[in-house]
Amino acid sequence: MIRRRQSGAGMRLIVGLIIAAIAIISYLSSSQFNEVTGENQYLSLTTSQEIALGLQSAPQMVAEFGGLSPDPQAQQVVDQVGQDLVNSTVARNTPWQFEFSVLNDPNTVNAFALPGGPIFITEALLSRIQTEDQLAGVLAHEITHVLARHSAQQIAKSELTNGLVGAVGVAAGTADAAQTAAMIGQLINMQYGRDDETESDEFGVCLMRSAGYDPQGMVEVMQILQQASGGGGQPEFLSTHPNPENRIRRIQDVIANPPRDCSPR
Repeated sequence: MIRRRQSGAGMRLIVGLIIAAIAIISYLSSSQFNEVTGENQYLSLTTSQEIALGLQSAPQMVAEFGGLSPDPQAQQVVDQVGQDLVNSTVARNTPWQFEFSVLNDPNTVNAFALPGGPIFITEALLSRIQTEDQLAGVLAHEITHVLARHSAQQIAKSELTNGLVGAVGVAAGTADAAQTAAMIGQLINMQYGRDDETESDEFGVCLMRSAGYDPQGMVEVMQILQQASGGGGQPEFLSTHPNPENRIRRIQDVIANPPRDCSPR
């Protein structure tokens, strides 16, 4: 009886190790070079799949935020600044299908990008923005998420995490072990997400400068969002981001010492 139990545990361990090995090999074999950022990334989606995912997700996202804004002037301003950032920078020669939309949500202070190009800003955030430079700061940040393929990168990491979590669950034979591993995986992915936000700030400054906008506008946006948080909790735009004060210092460092050129090439 004891031998059978040991044999069963040993088999679970072997199967778990196989599952983990497959997940790791699949992740490591997905390495691709991003010509825009100059980085090697692990990506589980092709460019076409990424674009299709964004287009398929956009209608649902619009519905969740109350539809599109009925204010044509607001939409026109966002379109103009967004297209300036794309057409005057390295973003112009990429396959991504950029489209900028204002969401009819007066309460949620947020902006976000879907894979492949759809970018959204809520009326609540837009109403707090006072200049085109500030708006460019928000949109340049979101454009960078697309250019740097952060969504596809996160999907690949999530697939790796899920594979390792499944391996732990099989090897241990308990749901508790799998749940613990899942929590650890989420913390790891959150850290990576914060790195993505930092990159979007820094590369966003480069996009702003190349398009003729004052990158100090991005600093001003951070200050506006800090003020908006008041005593009632952070705006959603800051909820998964690095500490706002540290973030402002990094942006100012990049403004003073630009590390790259984002002109079209």
